[in-house]
Amino acid sequence: MPVRDIFELDIPILGICYGMQLLAHFLNGKVDNSAKREYGQATLEILDDNDLFCGLNGSTSVWMSHGDALQKIPDGFEVIAKTSNSPIAAIRSFNKKIYGVQFHPEVHHSVDGIVILENFLRNICKCKEKWDEKSIINTQIEKIRETVGNSKVICALSGGVDSTVAAVLLHKAIGEQLHCIHIDTGLMRKNESNIILKLFKENFNIPIEVIDGSIPFLSRLRGISEPETKRKIIGNTFIELFEEAAKRIDGVKFLAQGTLYPDVIESVSVKGPSATIKSHHNVGGLPEKMNLKLIEPFRELFKDEVRAVGRELDIPEWFIERHPFPGPGLAIRIIGEISEEKLEVLREADDIFIQEIKNSGIYNAIWQAFVVLLSVKSVGVMGDERTYENVAAIRAVTSTDGMTADWFEFPYNVLKRISNRIINEVHGINRVVYDISSKPPSTIEWE
Repeated sequence: MPVRDIFELDIPILGICYGMQLLAHFLNGKVDNSAKREYGQATLEILDDNDLFCGLNGSTSVWMSHGDALQKIPDGFEVIAKTSNSPIAAIRSFNKKIYGVQFHPEVHHSVDGIVILENFLRNICKCKEKWDEKSIINTQIEKIRETVGNSKVICALSGGVDSTVAAVLLHKAIGEQLHCIHIDTGLMRKNESNIILKLFKENFNIPIEVIDGSIPFLSRLRGISEPETKRKIIGNTFIELFEEAAKRIDGVKFLAQGTLYPDVIESVSVKGPSATIKSHHNVGGLPEKMNLKLIEPFRELFKDEVRAVGRELDIPEWFIERHPFPGPGLAIRIIGEISEEKLEVLREADDIFIQEIKNSGIYNAIWQAFVVLLSVKSVGVMGDERTYENVAAIRAVTSTDGMTADWFEFPYNVLKRISNRIINEVHGINRVVYDISSKPPSTIEWE
C-alpha cells in the first residue's frame, strides 16, 4: 500500500517527529530546514487540551530531536501546541483524527509522554490494554516451541540483562534443547565471566559452555581505530565462534540473542533518508549468509520491558537492575586502537567507578555508568615527577529505554572521590573528566 493511502483509511493516526513531517509532506503541508535545531528538553505550550493533551495544565516538558520542521500545516489541520523554537510543535485534523507531534512522547524524558500516548490510544483509538509480562512470556514460549520443534538452540550469553533473560525464557520453553555459550572476548569488564558463571550455576541450574575468544578478537582488532569497523569485526568474530561451537553439537539450527528494539532502530536504516546511527554486533554486524537461523524474543521490546519479564521469571533483583553493557564490550569504550594494556587500565578505572556509585547508594538511580579511555594524553604532576598519561571520561545517564538519556547530576563529593580514586589507584590515568551531554544529540556510548 502506498504511504499516501494510509491517510484515507479513516483510522486514527499519530505521527511522531519524522512521522509528523511525513504526514505533512503527503497532505500538502511543507517541511524544511529549521532556523534553529532543537535537541533535548523543551517546554511545550499547549494551545488546545481537549483530546490529545487532555489532563495537562497548559504546558509540559518534552524531548526534541530534529533539525527540520513544519513551515506550513496541511489544509484542514490546526496547530495545537508550540515551543519557543517550534511554532508548529503539534497539529490535528479533528475530523480525520490525524495528529502529529514534533517531539517524542514515547521517551522517558518527555514528562507527560505516557499521558499523551494514553490519550491517543485509549480515548481517541479506543484501544484496550492487554500487554503484561505474563502474556509476553506465554506468547514467546509458544512461538519458540513452534519455531524450534525438536531442533537445538545455542544462546549467545553475554551475561547482560537482555541475553540472560532471553536464556532463562528459552530454557523455560525448550529445556535441554538449549545450549548456552558465553564467549570471553578479552573485552569484558573485570571478573565479568566469573559473575555470569556463578549466577547461572546458583540460580538457574542452566549449564554454560565458556569459550576463550580473546586471541581472535584482540588480534583482529589490532591497529583498528574506526568505530564501525570495530563493531563489524566483533560481530563477525562472534558469529564465527558460535558457528564453530554449533558444529560440535548435533541438531543445532538456531542462534538465540537478546536483541532489543533500540538495537534494531539504531542499526537499520529503513527505506528513505533515515540513517544508521551505529551497528550492533547482534544486528548490523551479522554476515549476510549464516548457517543458523535467528531467534530474538525481545526484538520488539525495550529494556524496561525486558526487566519486567526478568522479574516475572524470578531472576534476582540485583541482576535485573544491572546497568546495560554493550555487546562489543570495552572495545567501544577505548577511543582509537585497542591494546591489552589499555584494556587493563580501563577495567580497573571502570571497576572503581561502579564501586563508588554503589557505595554512595545511587547505583539504581543511574541507568548506565562507565568509563571511557580517550585517545589523548595530558600533562600531569605526581609527587616531584611530570607525567604524560591517559585522560579518562566518566559517563553516567538516566533513562528507561536507552532511546533518550540525560546526564546524571552527581553530588560533588561523589565526583571528587571517584576522580581521586581513579587517578591514585590506576597507573596510566592522570586526568578525569565528566561527560554532561544528553542523548540526543550524543549517544550514550562514545563509539
